[in-house]
This record gives sequence, C-alpha cells and structure tokens, in this order.
Amino acid sequence: MNQSALLCVLLIATVLDVASMSTAKKQPQTLSRGWGDEILWVQTYEEALSKARTSKKPLMVIHHLDECPHSQALKKIFAADLAVQKMAQEDFIMLNLMHETTDNNLAPDGHYVPRIIFVDPSLTVRADIAGQYSNRLYAYEPEDMIILAKNMVRAKKLLHTEL
Repeated sequence: MNQSALLCVLLIATVLDVASMSTAKKQPQTLSRGWGDEILWVQTYEEALSKARTSKKPLMVIHHLDECPHSQALKKIFAADLAVQKMAQEDFIMLNLMHETTDNNLAPDGHYVPRIIFVDPSLTVRADIAGQYSNRLYAYEPEDMIILAKNMVRAKKLLHTEL
C-alpha cells in the first residue's frame, strides 16, 4: 500500500471515529442511578439541604435499594414519566439515597424502601405530603405516578404560600 492510500485510510478512520463520538449516546449521570439522567442530582443530604435553602426550592428525597424489586419497578416508571421528570428537573432539589441518613425526620413512619419525602426550603420535613398507603405513608408504587405528580405540585404550591 502506498503512502497516499494509507493516509486516505487513516483520514477516513479518523473522520468516522469523530462522527461516532458526536452521535454517541450521552453517558448517564452516575448520581441519577437510573432515576433520570437529565436531572441534576445532589450527592449528599447536607448538600441537598443547603441547595434547598439557597435556591428556595423544595427537596425531594428518594430512598431506595438496588436489590429491591419495588425500588426497581418505581425507578423504571419514574424515569419514564415525562411530567414527573420535568418537575424534578425544574422545580426541585433532587437526592436519591441508598443508605439512611442520620436525620430520623426522613423516616417519620419507619425505614422502608422505596419512600419519597419532601423537605421545604425552611428545612421542614413535609410529613403532611404522603402517598395513599396507611401502613407506608411515603411509599409509592409504579401505578402511583399520578399521586406522586400531584404531591410534587402540592409541594411547590405550599412552598409559595409559606415563603
């Protein structure tokens, strides 16, 4: 193979490699853990509280476990629900935890997963914003996305009247 043919092959390979990199799928954000790669997730509860206070946005804390089938089912539906994803992106400080925090206020009725708790910018846990189950007040099942979306709207509206 002569030099010009070799250079031509290398040039084509380089162009194809660059083109494939620009069309490659965006790598998921590791902090999302599959709950929504377009959402800006915070890393720690302390960071979440600080951002909630300074941004005047409510905090949504999702407690879950990787090996829990209920957590996995909720995660799949949560990540696919465009309305919930949009609200999470625009109106909330978002944190998902696979370990309990030292703040027992985040488990008003026990340590179970999955559970979703809202915290307002004054750092008050919103125990009044719950799901539909009397034995697990802050649990949501995949079929509960409408209830979760309504609770997210409620957390935003209460925020505006309280500040």
